[in-house]
Amino acid sequence: MFFEPRIPQNTGNAIRLVAGTGCELHLIGPLGFDMSEPKLKRAGLDYHDLASVTVHDNLPAAWDALKPDRVFAYTAHSTRFHTDVEYAAGDVLLFGPEPTGLPDDVLHDPRVTDRLRIPMIPGRRSLNLANSAAVVMYEAWRQHGFDGAV
Repeated sequence: MFFEPRIPQNTGNAIRLVAGTGCELHLIGPLGFDMSEPKLKRAGLDYHDLASVTVHDNLPAAWDALKPDRVFAYTAHSTRFHTDVEYAAGDVLLFGPEPTGLPDDVLHDPRVTDRLRIPMIPGRRSLNLANSAAVVMYEAWRQHGFDGAV
């Protein structure tokens, strides 16, 4: 789930990611772009029809629609790594907008089960949003034996 994404190319790359892995992408508005924007379409190539993408007006609307049991929020401000948990089917992986990340009120939302980070060399601000999602999603999928992959 991308909370208020700002850069259409990142969302386009995430569309390719979910098309290739069978995951779902949930976008939480307001978005920083229009879903018909050419940069989004170009980054997603011809994967748009193969991907499950849902846009929610806001975070409460997403919670109502998804009713998640567990939500992992990714932030540079955590001591636990994304590899420190055992992911389960139905988990929500929550990423913040470029360039700020998740705001404090979202990080401390009562639905958030845990806050995790992706390890990086000190002094670096962050990874690209789509790359961060790919790192975490592939770890969760790896833990499940890449179920459904060929």
